[in-house]
Amino acid sequence: MAPTRGKRLHIVFEDKSILVVDKPAGLLTIATEKEREKTAYYMMTDYVRIGQKRNRSRIFIVHRLDRDTSGLLVFAKSEEVKYTLQTQWDKTHKTYAAVVHGQVDPPSDRITSYLAEGANYAVFSTSDPNKGKLSHTDYTVLKQGRHLALVQVALLTGRKHQIRVHLADRGFPIFGDERYGNTDDHGPRLALHAMGLSFPHPITGERVQFKAKIPPLFRKWVEA
Repeated sequence: MAPTRGKRLHIVFEDKSILVVDKPAGLLTIATEKEREKTAYYMMTDYVRIGQKRNRSRIFIVHRLDRDTSGLLVFAKSEEVKYTLQTQWDKTHKTYAAVVHGQVDPPSDRITSYLAEGANYAVFSTSDPNKGKLSHTDYTVLKQGRHLALVQVALLTGRKHQIRVHLADRGFPIFGDERYGNTDDHGPRLALHAMGLSFPHPITGERVQFKAKIPPLFRKWVEA
């Protein structure tokens, strides 16, 4: 199916079971106490209801992206499909693009640690298996610049803030990440983008694959 547009969200794929969208940075996946309407969930609910509030069509959240992370986000069109996707989410392959600080060495590697969450909701690595969950992240440099590098990241386990923490642990934090990187890093946005998703289709069982182009700004930042 050809990509269409629902509000400001680019629809990558849609069928009777799922919606896959390319979420921009700065947009919440789901509502918070402070923000109810400026969310991907609200926009896509409005889309499936064709703007008619009395239309009871629904979508269901399968997973989330942080507000400042852009890229592929999957919604289910029924509760049964949501359950199927979530129960087999460990079979999902997820790839990201990130712009990081520094000269990345080695240019390709796997990062492994136990990740735990502190009292301030910040995630950190620990060597104690009783305190954290074992986490694996693969990365490969796509383009190395003078001060920044564009890397492709494969998320092998799905922990909160895993990519951000693991890359910062290695000494090349993500550009624009004030929380886990440099406190004086005031990049225009967090340079993290969910560019690839692959999983068994909840109805057919066949593996489906979706891609979202790396934001052009990422390469421009590295080349600057």
